[in-house]
Amino acid sequence: MSYLAPSEFVTKMVDAGEAKVFMATRDTLIRAYMAGATLAIAAVFAVTVAVQTGYPIIGAILFPVGFSILYLMGFDLLTGVFVLAPLALFDKRPGVTIGGVLRNWGLVFVGNFAGALTVALMTAIIFTFGFSVEPSGVGIKIAGIGEARTLGYKEYGAAGMLTIFVRGILCNWMVSLGVVGAMISTSVSGKVIAMWMPIMLFFAMAFEHSVVNMYLFPSALILGGDFSIMDYLIWNELPVVLGNLVGGLTMTGLTLYSTHIRTAPKRSLA
Repeated sequence: MSYLAPSEFVTKMVDAGEAKVFMATRDTLIRAYMAGATLAIAAVFAVTVAVQTGYPIIGAILFPVGFSILYLMGFDLLTGVFVLAPLALFDKRPGVTIGGVLRNWGLVFVGNFAGALTVALMTAIIFTFGFSVEPSGVGIKIAGIGEARTLGYKEYGAAGMLTIFVRGILCNWMVSLGVVGAMISTSVSGKVIAMWMPIMLFFAMAFEHSVVNMYLFPSALILGGDFSIMDYLIWNELPVVLGNLVGGLTMTGLTLYSTHIRTAPKRSLA
């Protein structure tokens, strides 16, 4: 399946990070919007399958279809740019600055959230027949997830905050391996297989993914979940974003960069 050696795909990671830092605002927002929307559809698909079958593991097995689609289409998730954009800075690529990296992160966050929120509104209409009836079984399940994964952490105070942060770290350790997986093969089948494995693992283990949560929790609030916007931000989204940043950058980005970049083919300056 045209497997690339680590020294080759790590160079591709740095190149990709550099490209994202310099990408036009319009393109960054469009790609982030579509990534957030696509991943949101995958999340509701996984929850639907779990409700229909009674086996959450089946939803986890199928969830990576959305991740595979969005990366094959060249869209960008916050969890991915957390890993790739800083590598161009560490590699001292010309013109790459901390400000450029932060700008990329901010634009992708906004785009991902807008895409996920759009799907949350659309699916809420589906689950309630245009808000004319009570939510369907899937809608009730999503509302319950929102409560359990905000108030459930809040109940334990600092210990709950630590737990959600660590779940965020573990999540993007796995998700970022999926991002890298898209680079280790030049065939579609090879890319999909490499992406599928770690993404399935994170979803099955109920780790916390900031972009998936951009769909689940606004959707839960729309569908009547008994928690507040501040509960969502403080007891889920913000600590998850920080955990995703730490996990992806340290456990995947910096480890692969530090051990493989010296053996990578030298980049031509011509």
